Amino acid sequence: MTTAENRKPALRRPAVEALQATIVRLEGHKDRKRAVLPFGVKEIDAKLPGGGLALGALHEVAGGGNDALNSAAAGQFAAGIAARTKGKVLWIVTRQDLFAPALKQVGLGGSRVIYVEARADQDVLACFEEGLRHGGLGAVVAEVARLSMTASRRLQLAAETSGALGIAVRRWRRQTEAADFGQPTASVTRWRISVLPSETLPVPGVGRARWLLELIRARAGESADFEVEACDGHGKLGSGRLSLPAAVADGPDQEKAGRRRTRA
Repeated sequence: MTTAENRKPALRRPAVEALQATIVRLEGHKDRKRAVLPFGVKEIDAKLPGGGLALGALHEVAGGGNDALNSAAAGQFAAGIAARTKGKVLWIVTRQDLFAPALKQVGLGGSRVIYVEARADQDVLACFEEGLRHGGLGAVVAEVARLSMTASRRLQLAAETSGALGIAVRRWRRQTEAADFGQPTASVTRWRISVLPSETLPVPGVGRARWLLELIRARAGESADFEVEACDGHGKLGSGRLSLPAAVADGPDQEKAGRRRTRA
């Protein structure tokens, strides 16, 4: 065997290693353990790989209906998650209806939020990707109607690069656009939040808001649904925390309880 033939494996190795690195990057760094942001509710965290929401990843949130109440609940859910991250939060809006006191109610104070207003989904996605690549933000939240597989892959890679948490709040101007929420994306989790009647109080007044929280999709995890009390900015465990209603926490299995409510 000649000297040139002896060198062939050594010459091929860098190309093979480069190809392997590219495959790992495109697959979302499957060999790397992700940092997570737990909800602090064991029933929810148990359904998520790693015991919480993956940081450096894209997540999707939508209201259970196209009305204002469910839309607001989806926004508050996203705000509660963002409140538990560290650093500034970039929030990209398409409508001037984001109510800052409602964000503060779940623990996300106005001093932490940087607001950007965009008119079209293309502008939202451009700002979303740029914010995720920045590297100095705790979370980036963006309101978007349509999210293609290509766009979501770009956002997922940008989040992986910086380690920031990305939340796409799906809002539709027309009901026909809602079908897009069922299309596949590169998001690590997909959630749907529906408003439930609040707890009945022994005195006149309104109790803490309740939601039906549906985990529609979790990469390498299971789908599930939960009846929860809405995020609270003054909870014992810190801002932005969900909790289980006392009757549910002490009663039947949470997942079964949620599914009974869904079928009702």
